[in-house]
Amino acid sequence: MAARSTLQRRGDWAEQRALRLLGSRGWTLHSRQWRCRWGELDLVLSKPQRLLLVEVKARSRCGPDGWGQASLGPRKRLRLQRAWSCWLEAHPAWADCPVELVYALVALPPSRRAVRWIHVSF
Repeated sequence: MAARSTLQRRGDWAEQRALRLLGSRGWTLHSRQWRCRWGELDLVLSKPQRLLLVEVKARSRCGPDGWGQASLGPRKRLRLQRAWSCWLEAHPAWADCPVELVYALVALPPSRRAVRWIHVSF
């Protein structure tokens, strides 16, 4: 297996931070970095009768894209919807469960900013 790039390790760190926070709120992890032909789902978690799809964006500073918020446009949402359809095909037991899409904007160290959660209709 190839070594992970610095960018990938930063993304892993940001996903782990989001996962720890959600785990402390009672969410259970089902999939992490799940891939299909349409892209990747960063985190898929559940609580009883609820699913949470989390797209994590990690930034070392607030640039022109506002900690990654600008990268979450219509094209990205369409890719997530298509990947989500593939995930549901692979996990049919969850097909009737309501799902919520959340963007987690995570500031990388040395920043101590809180994770910013953006809830999106899906």
